[in-house]
Amino acid sequence: MARKINYDNWSKEELIKELRRIKETKYGLVWHRDLPEEKIDILINPDARTPNEMFPNEMAGKPFPILKEKKSKEINGNNGKPVNLLIEGDNYHSLAVLNFTHQEAIDLIYIDPPYNTGNNDFIYNDRIKNNYVQKDDPFRHSKWLAFMEKRLKLAKKLLKPDGLIFMSIDDNEVSQLRLLADEIFEEKNFIATLPTIMNLKGNQDQFGFAGTHEYTLVYAKDIMQAKIGQFLLNDDDLDDWEEDQEGFFKKGANLKATGVNAPRSKRPNLFFPIFFSKTGDFYVADDDNARNKDDIKLLPITDNKEMSWRWSKDKIRNEKNNLIIEKNNGTISIYKKQRPALGDLPSKKPKTIFYKPEYSSGNGTAQLKELFSEKVFNNPKPINLIKDFVILASPKNGIILDFMAGSGTTGHAVLALNKEDNSNRQFILCTNNENNICTDVCYPRLKKVINGYKSSKGENVAGLGGNLKYYICDFVEAEPTDRNKRKLVSESTEMLCIRENAFELVQDEGDFKIFKNSKKYLGIVFYEEAIDDFKKAIKKINGHFNVYVFSLGDDPHEKQFADVKKKVALCAIPEVILKVYREIFK
Repeated sequence: MARKINYDNWSKEELIKELRRIKETKYGLVWHRDLPEEKIDILINPDARTPNEMFPNEMAGKPFPILKEKKSKEINGNNGKPVNLLIEGDNYHSLAVLNFTHQEAIDLIYIDPPYNTGNNDFIYNDRIKNNYVQKDDPFRHSKWLAFMEKRLKLAKKLLKPDGLIFMSIDDNEVSQLRLLADEIFEEKNFIATLPTIMNLKGNQDQFGFAGTHEYTLVYAKDIMQAKIGQFLLNDDDLDDWEEDQEGFFKKGANLKATGVNAPRSKRPNLFFPIFFSKTGDFYVADDDNARNKDDIKLLPITDNKEMSWRWSKDKIRNEKNNLIIEKNNGTISIYKKQRPALGDLPSKKPKTIFYKPEYSSGNGTAQLKELFSEKVFNNPKPINLIKDFVILASPKNGIILDFMAGSGTTGHAVLALNKEDNSNRQFILCTNNENNICTDVCYPRLKKVINGYKSSKGENVAGLGGNLKYYICDFVEAEPTDRNKRKLVSESTEMLCIRENAFELVQDEGDFKIFKNSKKYLGIVFYEEAIDDFKKAIKKINGHFNVYVFSLGDDPHEKQFADVKKKVALCAIPEVILKVYREIFK
């Protein structure tokens, strides 16, 4: 029996906090949020007090993250194609930066988080080297949930209103992740838990049952706006389809309606005759009378019960080409033509059991070994699995984010798909450099598949093409002094270029810089004193400018830009950045 808590000596502030905690506790998901291990006695002694200082903000008094480009690692493989991004750093800090550069801009997020197996696969406190969470740690699940919660909350803000997130996980945390995701994304936006077959033969080392699968949890930002694509059919599946002047089709539902609303009494206006002439033609008549006495009349009657047609007379007249007539032993049946759901080619809805031989985890290992001639990463995801996620959840010009990128399979998959269907998807990968995973595996992998490489057999493999920029997370002090504001602005160039997708440097005058992309220009004015010189420069350039101007407040010096106001859209920095960071690190 739980010990009753004595609130007699609690302060007003502590009681308010306790009441708020009780009200915010959700069904099914309770863990020791934000509780430092050294203060864990609060769980043992229910009378212990819980002042605010026991729950310090992770970033309190710490620097704000910014990005610095590592130019030596830039890859330019395709002019005019999207610029893909690789960010080295803690994914929490990377997500914070992306909340400035890509808020509500991402079509698909895919992550393969640490599974928290207790076998040295999850570090909770990365300030302590090799501080892996062990299987017998009583706060094992709490630490994992705290780690995931902060990141998923930031990730949600990045998704477009119709965006989707796919998350790989296994039995160790699937239940906890489902409850956490129900809380963050809301249960109504849950789409599916996909058992994903990674080892059809089964893992014989598991107790009791040979494990064949893990899971993929799928959530929408807003299920009312989300769309899940379909798979194109392979050659064998196409045998079930025919082709006419309008494209592919196969026999669909009978034109006679079924179900509770099918009886004539429910839909009397859909009970009428369809006539068939000797020439093979068929028609409907406004007065329900045949044109010729020899024409055959067909009514929607099933088992001597008057039912209804699925289509109206007008629809039958207008879409005769979408009906199939079958005659057999004197009986006539009418079927709808089922047309492809997507585009011009037939497709099929994905099933909740996710399986293809190509999804085998062994394929992921082999694909990576083909690039490096040795094993450099444990359990990389197979490319085909991630390709199928992208096909289902992203348009051909979509942006795909993987903030737990590991060996870089997601980037590889996006590049492969772009090559296959000549599309313009863009990827953003975020990973730390634990065990040099970013510098020695992820980046070299992307470089090889973009530029081409020699296979393990010594054969030349052509590159997939693509562009890549490499960034490292750095920091500026968070204390809101004028000096720190100037420092943040001076270090914000890369973030602004990413936000505006403008990377081509047009002019660099020190006090201001001008970049461009295919549609517009980006201007960054680092000092108020440089505004006049900046205006002179842009008056010589044809085009519209998104201009970020240093300001100690939120006024981007609009009065000074009055003479060029039709040419510019103004924004005050660092306030536009600080607004995002205040929300994240409050």
